[in-house]
Amino acid sequence: MTGKSWDARLAHIVVRPLASTPLHPNHLTALGLLSGQVSAGLFAFAQPEYAGWAALLFMLAAFIDHTDGELARMTGKVTEFGRRFDSIVNTANYTMLFIGIGIGLAAGEMGSGALVLGFAAGLSVPVNFVLRIGLERRRGAKAVAHPRYKGVEIEDFIYLIGPITWAGGLEYFFLAYGFGTFGYLAWTLWEALKPRQ
Repeated sequence: MTGKSWDARLAHIVVRPLASTPLHPNHLTALGLLSGQVSAGLFAFAQPEYAGWAALLFMLAAFIDHTDGELARMTGKVTEFGRRFDSIVNTANYTMLFIGIGIGLAAGEMGSGALVLGFAAGLSVPVNFVLRIGLERRRGAKAVAHPRYKGVEIEDFIYLIGPITWAGGLEYFFLAYGFGTFGYLAWTLWEALKPRQ
């Protein structure tokens, strides 16, 4: 467990009592999909009244993303379908998160710029997903591993969506994370195109 991120360690503890139940890891993945998509819908169509709840739901979806894998390894139910299903759900959740926030913020002061950024950042997520699949096939899982420092991975910054939204700074989160997505895509593209050493 020492090599795991902090939320993966917590997920391991949370799902341990579920290992002896009929609950399948794919059920948790589906729950993560539901949580992520409802979050995106609230961001899009219930701004600003339910933005706080939308942020909480997306934090839940991000955490559930670790529980399905932990349960699968704990119960010996690791499958290629489950791994791909998990990846597709993550991609769908992040894609719709950006689009949803963009739609919601477009009705306010950010105007159509939020819509453009939301769709651009959102649609860069599946492009990045496809690039990472190709990179993993050519160079292995280590080539697409997320950078980690003292148990914190780059993807863990998504948990800031809650505190920042609750403090009234959703626009700042959206700008930082949206443009950060382009940077992540550029990094993946660089890794995919550079010669293998």
